[in-house]
Amino acid sequence: MLGRAANGVYWMARYLERAENTARLIDVGFHMALTRGNKDSQEEEWRSVLVTTGQDEGYLEKYSGFEASQVFNYILRDKDNPGSVMQMIENARTNARVVRTSITNEVWEATNEAWMILRDLLARPVKESSLGAVLSEIRKQAMLVRGAVDGSMLRNEVFNFARIGTFVERADNTARILDVKYYVLLPSVAWVGSNLDNVQWDMLLRSVAGDRAYSWLNAGSMDPRGIASFLILDGRFPRSLVFSYDKIRSNMAGLAKQYGHETQAHELVRDMGARLHALSVEEIFETGLHEFLQEFISATIRLGSAIAADYRFID
Repeated sequence: MLGRAANGVYWMARYLERAENTARLIDVGFHMALTRGNKDSQEEEWRSVLVTTGQDEGYLEKYSGFEASQVFNYILRDKDNPGSVMQMIENARTNARVVRTSITNEVWEATNEAWMILRDLLARPVKESSLGAVLSEIRKQAMLVRGAVDGSMLRNEVFNFARIGTFVERADNTARILDVKYYVLLPSVAWVGSNLDNVQWDMLLRSVAGDRAYSWLNAGSMDPRGIASFLILDGRFPRSLVFSYDKIRSNMAGLAKQYGHETQAHELVRDMGARLHALSVEEIFETGLHEFLQEFISATIRLGSAIAADYRFID
């Protein structure tokens, strides 16, 4: 498979996953802000959303203060924001168009329809009263494309690159959300590991669609250490770090079988996967959750770079 085609499928999947994750994060930020009693606390919640998405610097170059509609419109649709949800959907469609002969009609049509629906939905500033409906539509459209990939594509290298893109993005997103929870949302690092503010922890789980699954497994007990273990080490949860790396490893193995050899990226995936399976949450907390997550994020970035180099992606 040509590097340009592999790059297109990989980034199509990454941008769609990122758009869905961002919509989930905005939804949580919105509901978290509603629970805060004063303007400063509400603005802090919106600042944390910008920090998690890595858009705080760009935002502050254009705006001062963190008023709700200003923040979520910047993340959703601002033309000066290269990381906006609308730009992600545009990028996903552009990549899908590049590889249109390599994907099924169902995948192309789902991606193109998502772009058309969201282009119209985000053509004008989003009001607070309609924010929930807009975010729901973004999640829905991303999931429809993912469903088309899963339901219509051959299990070949195209499918493998799409899945690898999805789970590299997902692993990075979950790690960043968990890291920001500890170092932005909590009022003091002295409270790390405490039972402080169960509402925030519940919202954290909602941001990765894990609130109900965690409740089923833990009888509703909101324990920060248990939540960290769930999001990092529970292989049953499809947005955990270990689940994401297991899927990356599986699809990387598919590429090795199809191409007849392994690459540096295979070694990186195997090493991180083995480390995750060998760790306990106690060991993670002993060495420092923040330090572990920062190392994980850096390793995932290196993995993405290795995949691009090994399979000759074209920027």
